[in-house]
Amino acid sequence: MIAPVAVTDADIDTKHEQERPRAAGVRLEVHPVILAGGSGTRLWPMSREHYPKQLIGLLGDESLLQSTTHRLEGLTSGFALAERVTVVCGEEHRFTTAEQLRMSGHASRILLEPLGRDTAPALTVAALDIAAHAGDALMVVMPADHAVADLEGFQAAVAAGVHYASEGMIATMGIVPDRPETGYGYIRLGQPVGEAGGIAARKLERFVEKPHVELAQQYVASGEYWWNSGIFIVRASTWLKAVQHFQPAIHEACVRAHASGKTDGDFFRIDTQAFAGSPSNSIDYSVMEPLSNDQSVCGSVVVPLNAGWSDVGSWDAIWKILPKDDNGNVARGRIMFEGAQSTLAHSEGRLIACVGTQDLVVVETADAILVAEKSHVQEVKKIVGRLKAESGPEAASHRKVHRPWGHYDSVDNGERFQVKRIVVKPGARLSLQMHHHRAEHWIVVRGTALVTRGEESFILSENESTYIPLGVTHRLENPGKMPLEIIEVQSGAYLGEDDIVRFDDKYGRE
Repeated sequence: MIAPVAVTDADIDTKHEQERPRAAGVRLEVHPVILAGGSGTRLWPMSREHYPKQLIGLLGDESLLQSTTHRLEGLTSGFALAERVTVVCGEEHRFTTAEQLRMSGHASRILLEPLGRDTAPALTVAALDIAAHAGDALMVVMPADHAVADLEGFQAAVAAGVHYASEGMIATMGIVPDRPETGYGYIRLGQPVGEAGGIAARKLERFVEKPHVELAQQYVASGEYWWNSGIFIVRASTWLKAVQHFQPAIHEACVRAHASGKTDGDFFRIDTQAFAGSPSNSIDYSVMEPLSNDQSVCGSVVVPLNAGWSDVGSWDAIWKILPKDDNGNVARGRIMFEGAQSTLAHSEGRLIACVGTQDLVVVETADAILVAEKSHVQEVKKIVGRLKAESGPEAASHRKVHRPWGHYDSVDNGERFQVKRIVVKPGARLSLQMHHHRAEHWIVVRGTALVTRGEESFILSENESTYIPLGVTHRLENPGKMPLEIIEVQSGAYLGEDDIVRFDDKYGRE
């Protein structure tokens, strides 16, 4: 149980604390808010624009997003955990995000950003949504792409942060650094402000940009700087007051965007035109940095988080987290080491043999291979930038592409043909569609297919096939209880994914 704490530091302005005392026996409701935007370019080729790092099982069988949903399970200390998590993500990732949340066993409220505006507008819309449905609840704001090794330590720090946030402050989770790190932002600490649950918090003095190595060494040696985790705990009303005070343009645009938003199946679509009017800014720059100089709206504290935290931002971070052999090597997939040291090898299929390697990262996917010295992994994003400039498909998508109905894998292609392996989930169906520039042959290799071709509908079983002529309306469905697997051979003058005219689609795609 969190022990009572007296906040006596004069810089914490308690006159702005919430004036809604809880009734006896009523527990404060805590809402997990997961910010699931971003592209994770430094973790290419596993992380792609259309399938970013939070959706990938980089550290185990679960994706980083799924691991984040479990992070507050069992949180006690007198708090009631909300039944559903609030997730803010982009349009492109909505179906995979929804599917992973279902697989994690969590009810969810998914807010769709029509375009990226950084974390401050994302959190503002989430706060507006929670306030509309749950009143002045308390939010634990977590990026979807972090890793935490010690859940008990994490929840203890969250419980301490909830104590301060319930009093109308914004609590930031600070990571006590164990090394000079140039890839993280830092927080300069102010005076102690009290203790909750045995965890001593400090006043937030200011945020500091990512430093060069010499300055990072000074920060760590001083003991007065912690890493900025990007995890915040705050009441919905407190955040909305703060963003309205410091960033009225963001507040106004988000209020209009949420008010004009619409429910679409499993999702809540934020209004595009109104949201586009919001400035793009982060939580740190928009509110937390000016708050360190002006606490007339609310107080701010930093709570230490000692829980094996990592932002999983690059391949050397992955190497640091995962178990190693006696020579410091990390292997995932089909890997053989011979005389290798301090090497990370990750295979998605093919055998990787590392002979005499040292301090290397080797990552294999179906369509790309990365080989990099660990000291240069931050520069992977430059490769992604060059791929985008050259319109290289490897920047945006994997060869295996996930869809709401299942997935497809482009296994071969030539000048006028393409071969795909298509897997359709039980009960799922593709859109009713037509192509202007290609014909298709379908061969069922597993399961049962219900095919619509023009005016006719028929069943195909294993080892049966059909032909879809160019310009003919068609649909593929799986009426069975096991996955449907087909081989599709496309032929024609143009084979791009944009050659699809949809007439009916249960997933709301245009």
